[in-house]
Amino acid sequence: MPDFDLIVIGAGPGGYVAAIRAAQLGLTVACVEKEDVLGGTCVRVGCIPSKVLLESSERFVMARDHLAEHGVVVGDVTLDLGAMMERKDAVVKSNTDGVAYLFKKHGIERFTGVGELRGRGHVVVHGADGEEQELHAEHVILATGSRVASLQGVEVDGERVITSDHAIALQEVPKHLVVIGAGVIGLELGSVWARLGAKVTVLEYLDRVLPTMDEEISREAKKVFTRQGLDIRTGVAVTGTKRTKQGVTVSVAEGDAVKADVVLLATGRAPNTEGLGLEAAGVATDAKGFVTVDERFTTSLDGVYAIGDLIHGPMLAHKAEDDGVAVVERIVTGHGHVDYDLVPNVVYTEPEIASVGATEEQLKESGVPYRKGVFPYQANGRARAIGATDGKVKLLAHKETDRLLGAHIIGARAGDLIAELVAALAFHASSEDVARLSHAHPTLAEVVKEAALAVDGRALHI
Repeated sequence: MPDFDLIVIGAGPGGYVAAIRAAQLGLTVACVEKEDVLGGTCVRVGCIPSKVLLESSERFVMARDHLAEHGVVVGDVTLDLGAMMERKDAVVKSNTDGVAYLFKKHGIERFTGVGELRGRGHVVVHGADGEEQELHAEHVILATGSRVASLQGVEVDGERVITSDHAIALQEVPKHLVVIGAGVIGLELGSVWARLGAKVTVLEYLDRVLPTMDEEISREAKKVFTRQGLDIRTGVAVTGTKRTKQGVTVSVAEGDAVKADVVLLATGRAPNTEGLGLEAAGVATDAKGFVTVDERFTTSLDGVYAIGDLIHGPMLAHKAEDDGVAVVERIVTGHGHVDYDLVPNVVYTEPEIASVGATEEQLKESGVPYRKGVFPYQANGRARAIGATDGKVKLLAHKETDRLLGAHIIGARAGDLIAELVAALAFHASSEDVARLSHAHPTLAEVVKEAALAVDGRALHI
């Protein structure tokens, strides 16, 4: 039975990063992964392939509808979906191969199969061929991520009723795609297929899109996506789906049923604990299936830790990576922490949407006095130059101390711009600190500076 200092179950962003950091710190590391390739849901069927399709579909629309504005005449623009999917697969392979290279570089031993916890430091790997292999280690990290959350009455068949796993690999553009859920996944993939020619209807149970985001930004997002052709219906409770000869009928609690060619279930994700053997091993979970951990990421079984989507906190790949580094550094050095209030959230639509820290609604609810500064992309020279004038930056600062409390962006490259504001919040900067920093001209980053100036009512270009 091989012996290691650490066994990581799961090779997604949290798991493989934890394994690499542990190897850097001198531990002998094994990683158990059931899929043939490394990288987890994010790299194989989630973050990476969806972003490839978002980029490709945006370029398709740019070439078809907007290049002529720049004096670039390309003639008829047609879609080669097969080539687009081939490129997506090539990018995914490059990333999975990259993780495999890093495992080899750092001497991490990989075991293929489903990892089952059999007690403290004891893991059994169930191979696809039915064989079992026993592993032992002083420490075990559970990093098996999440799966698509189910919805009562909606049965996924992988053909007409699909999840995000299938939506990144459709072989033809559906005539009518119904998306159940107006969260990040639903809006991103709905945007892809709308650009490629599908009629897209989004059905959301709550009263607005992106319900975890700042409400002002959420309202702006709905306006933008509606202009782009998405039919967004909020306050709609889906009660079930029924497959027909022509496609799928989506039943709703009130109103007429909606007919579609394909239905995408995008109502969130749930912790993936199937096959881990948690109950038998004595690892506690809560009512929603999340693994219970303390501030050290330790489960109810000493020496066993859990990270990423298995535990509470933002269900995001970069949060899982930060968890992985923090838990390993705690094991080796005794120190390691992740501030979940400072984990940015990004929606990679066009325009992008990004946020960090408190929303305006949260500040109102908690009674925190605040001021806000808002500045539109429309007033920025660089945004005009690149033809990306939709959106705004919104900053929230404490009314008395001016300390930044939250930052929210809808606009081009919001996912990149938010990094400056994550750093500002992490170091307890004030809006004046950001306003006084020199931002290169002309750049989109100037929208951030102007929003900071606007907190004090002194924006310069509006």
